[in-house]
Amino acid sequence: MNDALIAEAVTRRHPGGGGIDAVSLTLEPGSVTALLGPSGAGKSTLLRVFAGFEPIETGRVRAGNTILSEPGRLLPAEQRRIGLIFQDFALFPHLTALKNVAFGLAHLPRAHAEREALRWLERLGLASRAHAFPSELSGGEQQRVAIARALAPVPRAMLMDEAFSGLDPALSDAVREAAFAALGEAQIPALLVTHDPAEALAYASRIAVLGEGRLLQAGSADDVYFRPVSPKAAEALGAVNRLAPDGVFAQAVPAARTHHRICVRPEGVRLDPGSAIKATVTALRGGGPLARCDLQSGAETLIARGLGAVRPGETVGISFDPKLTFIFPTGET
Repeated sequence: MNDALIAEAVTRRHPGGGGIDAVSLTLEPGSVTALLGPSGAGKSTLLRVFAGFEPIETGRVRAGNTILSEPGRLLPAEQRRIGLIFQDFALFPHLTALKNVAFGLAHLPRAHAEREALRWLERLGLASRAHAFPSELSGGEQQRVAIARALAPVPRAMLMDEAFSGLDPALSDAVREAAFAALGEAQIPALLVTHDPAEALAYASRIAVLGEGRLLQAGSADDVYFRPVSPKAAEALGAVNRLAPDGVFAQAVPAARTHHRICVRPEGVRLDPGSAIKATVTALRGGGPLARCDLQSGAETLIARGLGAVRPGETVGISFDPKLTFIFPTGET
């Protein structure tokens, strides 16, 4: 069983601005934690701190009881036994897939290293491509080789920075499934830095949201999606409608008062013929469950997803799913 990888009240600020401030986050063995937040939120800084690429000013990073970072002390990245997977694959072009994977196993006898490398290639469905060079592999195959290379040394943790964003959707799903299954079986704690809320919800068991260098919320995927602690935390998992508290749409939220902030996820907007709250369909985009519908009532606008069979110019009654409607005190941003 691997140890958890833990950041405790870690601060790392950059001279030109940005960084992280007193962030605490635990990566549990066998669990994938997705890290979300806008550009400049501190996602890459936190990953680099975990990896050992950057020192910290306060707090500490540890793997179980082993201290990896604290002020004035930094265990070098190459001594941390932490795997890294990036978007660009970073394979050695002059080495075959097998030798790329075996590269991190130099501490083993050559024959043993190649057996282990081949085992990981088999695990990821690439045994038949073991002797191919990166230029002879598809994008999905290259990414699976990169994953095998990162997993082969049996790291104590895995850090993935936009690791699957460069693949087409069909390849991306297959590669992620293979990677996360291997991480789970090996009970390796993993961090997935992503800009894609759908990826986080589909593949991560836990989600952490950063904003302006601070941890806004961390918890299970259901907690962060259904119980966000602030409007910014809610928006980390996709755009939300912010309702004017004294407006027409807010009247569909009986518990709301004018000194509260109200947010509704687009997929929480429902057709309700019996509702007194009416809106006009001003635009339709796309189709299926992700079809976007723009609604308007007076000067107020609303975005809905998967609303159903409506037509531009039609006036409809609407209500909101309580599970996807969030009320925050004024001052929460």
